[in-house]
Amino acid sequence: MKKTIQNVEIEVSKGDIANQPEIEAVVNAANAQLTTGGGVAGAIHSAAGPGLYEECKPLAPISPGEAVITGSHKLPNKYVIHCLGPVYGRDNPADKLLGNCYKNALKYSEDKQVKSVAFPAISTGVFGYPIKEATRISFNTILAEIPKLKHLQKLKFVLFSEADLKIYEAMLDEV
Repeated sequence: MKKTIQNVEIEVSKGDIANQPEIEAVVNAANAQLTTGGGVAGAIHSAAGPGLYEECKPLAPISPGEAVITGSHKLPNKYVIHCLGPVYGRDNPADKLLGNCYKNALKYSEDKQVKSVAFPAISTGVFGYPIKEATRISFNTILAEIPKLKHLQKLKFVLFSEADLKIYEAMLDEV
């Protein structure tokens, strides 16, 4: 499902965030040490190869809401933007920290003049953020940031499950 808002195409789809060859930058739902792990971080590090971890080491640790950018190594993209989302119920204010992930990722994409970026559903896996609330925060943040962006032409949400996809499609439909 796609919709264009202020000259930025927003797409939601089910897929593998580590296999988005048409996208210039992918966002990693990272851990504080920027190491491989489960979920999105595991998929991205596995596909990128050990060079990604070597580039990440001196950039760690990061705090909830922060982001850093690296090359993509063996991924089909140019950049990986690593964001540490909040652990729901522990890192507060969770909504502000989650919003900062999206803001900071978009700031890095703008700094590098990225034309397309793909996001996973940050913090909704092992970090336990309720998917509907996280989706609302992601859309509200992105819609507030779009007018400030000069380079971004496509923003894609890549969801792991059919259930998450349906929630994102419903939210995009309301925008």
